[in-house]
Amino acid sequence: MLHRTMTVLPTIATRTKLREEALYRPRHVALVADPAQPAAALLARNLAAGGFQGRLSLIGMAHEGFESVAAIADLPEAPDLAVLALPSAEVEPAMAALAAKGCHAALVPGACPDLGAIAARTGIRALGQGSFGICVPAIGLNASLAHVAPRKGRLALVCQSSALARAVLDWAESESVGFSHVIGIGGNADLGFAHALDWLSRDPATGAVLLDIRRIKNRRMFVSAARATARTRPVVAIRAGGRLADATGTSDAVMEAALRRAGVLRVSGLDDLLSAAETLARVKLSPRGGSGDRIAIVSNATGLGQLAADAVLVAGARLAELPREALASLVAMLPAGWHGRNPITLSPLTGTSLGEAAAMLAALPEVDTVIALHAPVAGENAETIAQALQAAAKATRAAPVLVCWAGQATAGPQRMALARAGLAVFPTPEAAVRGATHLWQDRRNRIAAAELPGREVLKLTPDRAAVARILGAARAEGRLELTDDEALAVLAAYGMPVVQGRVARSADHAVAAAGALGWPVVLKLRSPDIARKTEVGGVALGLRSADALRDTAAAMVETAKRLRPDARLEGFVVQREASRGEELRLRLGDDAMFGPWIGFGLGGTAADLIGDEVLDLPPLNDALAKALIARSRAARLLAGYRDHPPADMEAVEDALVRLSQIAVDFPEIATLGVNPLVARADGVLALDASVTLRPEGERSVFAIPPYPEEWVTRWRAKRGEEFVIRPIRPEDAEAHGAFFRRLTPEDIRWRFFSQLRELPPQQIARMTQLDYDREMAFVAVRSRPDGTEDLLGVSRLIREPDGVTGEFAVIVDRAMKGQGLGRHLMERLFDWARANGIGVIAGQVLADNAPMLAFVQGLGFTLKRSAEDEEVFEVRREV
Repeated sequence: MLHRTMTVLPTIATRTKLREEALYRPRHVALVADPAQPAAALLARNLAAGGFQGRLSLIGMAHEGFESVAAIADLPEAPDLAVLALPSAEVEPAMAALAAKGCHAALVPGACPDLGAIAARTGIRALGQGSFGICVPAIGLNASLAHVAPRKGRLALVCQSSALARAVLDWAESESVGFSHVIGIGGNADLGFAHALDWLSRDPATGAVLLDIRRIKNRRMFVSAARATARTRPVVAIRAGGRLADATGTSDAVMEAALRRAGVLRVSGLDDLLSAAETLARVKLSPRGGSGDRIAIVSNATGLGQLAADAVLVAGARLAELPREALASLVAMLPAGWHGRNPITLSPLTGTSLGEAAAMLAALPEVDTVIALHAPVAGENAETIAQALQAAAKATRAAPVLVCWAGQATAGPQRMALARAGLAVFPTPEAAVRGATHLWQDRRNRIAAAELPGREVLKLTPDRAAVARILGAARAEGRLELTDDEALAVLAAYGMPVVQGRVARSADHAVAAAGALGWPVVLKLRSPDIARKTEVGGVALGLRSADALRDTAAAMVETAKRLRPDARLEGFVVQREASRGEELRLRLGDDAMFGPWIGFGLGGTAADLIGDEVLDLPPLNDALAKALIARSRAARLLAGYRDHPPADMEAVEDALVRLSQIAVDFPEIATLGVNPLVARADGVLALDASVTLRPEGERSVFAIPPYPEEWVTRWRAKRGEEFVIRPIRPEDAEAHGAFFRRLTPEDIRWRFFSQLRELPPQQIARMTQLDYDREMAFVAVRSRPDGTEDLLGVSRLIREPDGVTGEFAVIVDRAMKGQGLGRHLMERLFDWARANGIGVIAGQVLADNAPMLAFVQGLGFTLKRSAEDEEVFEVRREV
């Protein structure tokens, strides 16, 4: 059973027998080099000078500090890691020879366009092409192209760009920032971000991670690994060239949405990245929690304080409200006439007062972060001020303190001294505020990624067969574009309210349809070839008579033939004119890097010009839909204003969840648009829609695995009661907590190897928000008359780093023991393991847990007493 490692995510399966330690903690490194290669001499120098604690071998050239070997075949033992500074044509023969020796990890700093295929052919897993290399300062490894050796620290950098890596290392040296790892992904042809992040997520020496992202090779593996890492430490990402590749900004917005879902902070430029690194590498968040956006400012200069306050408000954070009784102790430090508000301005010659005031503010529960600002003053004792600031910043159970020591000539050396002492220190008030907002935004993202949704799940009963018929008919006619009425029919099949309408082959038929629907009506041209019908005059509103409709229909056809002579015209769509409301736009699109996305914002014909669109990734639940709406400007209009009553927000959320489910159920849909979706106090109504299909055989791949509905089954207990056995979902958080509280102390000790009184929210989130590619948890649920569910048993399987072993856990409610539920839940795990390439299930059981030992023996597990702990049995079974 899972115990000590239960809160740690495993890695995704690897396709060879690479040991991660060989790459990130090697004991023997071999440099295979052609001295004519530009990188060869630099790599040899860095490896020899790094103080590597293992063995260094060199093939192809000579350099002090290495064991010289004539050829790869002559190596006395297989190296853990090979560094290949070779011409492109020589990389594959070298990798094949290394594989024959038993080496399975390499990095390729130079050009090698076919590296992914070479890795597959040889079995060597590789970083590159164009890898900056690997640095692990804790073991003296510097197998990189760095111009300065990174010092030891808690920051990790995973990068594709060698130039950005050099820039970050150069900055870090000047700021005395150290690293646990520097990992150069390069071209990301074989080993990439997911592999590196999986390692860093389990590394206790890594406190924060910086990502330089250009290309994601496997969207699902990346998001999964990033989410695993961000659960336990801050992760910050930058992307260069996003706007260059897509001037609309959609691709960048999709990446930000993907990173947000993973709990990763996205920053927009190198300046922001370095500011985040400065903060996250040095600052420990207060253990008392808080919203994170309440910032207190104390300064020895009014102007600096005001600049910082402006920057806080512009960033969307808050100036902390300081209680007067708490400020009484500061009065003696303050000049006469102080206004009593945040920011606090001290006298210019503060001495130790600036540090003391910062420490007092940091201790207040109303404060999340303190910014202490200092402007140089003639005659001051800078060393005394710096010591007081150090003491304030290093206070343990208090809000973090960020320091701005403004200026350069005298301030530069002071900042360097403070940086060497481990403080987060900045040259300007605005830079310090950026650091504070990075702390806030990181906390917000990570909390949102682990937020526990409520119990309620939107119960969908779509007519999937009707949608399949509509899509099949379009394909049979050679069309990838659905007509407006077909697209609205797709929405209606998923329970989204749509405007009443009829298809009419001619103007006379349109008049008859209008009479049946009721005047006034909307007339739309029906054509599979014209996506934006307003551009050809193909939409007319407010038609109130037969004559007006006939005249309008004739004009539409004439205009369409003139502007789009190639377009097929298939008559008209007549719709009942809807009453007014807020016009919204919902969109399903596809991004080359992260796959399907959902957009929400203000709609209408000017939607693209308004630019109010926020994005997220499917699948969406109610909580995610609510958060998506809240990020838009449309949210303020939907809340009601002046004579406009509030819209039915639940209906808008419902529409987004239904759109998400369409994307899940029909991955052959490439794009889907609803514009406008009219939102009123009495609900929503889709007036127009469009659907585009992918070419035959193509299917979307979500960055976040959708809920595996195919694993939902029913099971009957021995006493005849029927239960639903299904994969756990985020909405089970409340029920999971209630299930834990019903367990006996003995059951808890046997399951968790400790006496827990309550599962903390972070752990409940971890246990209910699964990456279904990495792990599975089956729950047995019983429905109550009020529609809620009781959780009565859980079985769980987490894939191990080797990809073919899984660690299991199982527990059932005491009232269900003896009913066969535990066995059935384990059998479901066996089925899932076989379907996902897991061949061995293993776990650990306390020696005094006789019922569990007997249970697993009955399931065919073998038992072996642990060599590390006599009170534990290791159990194992092939599936």
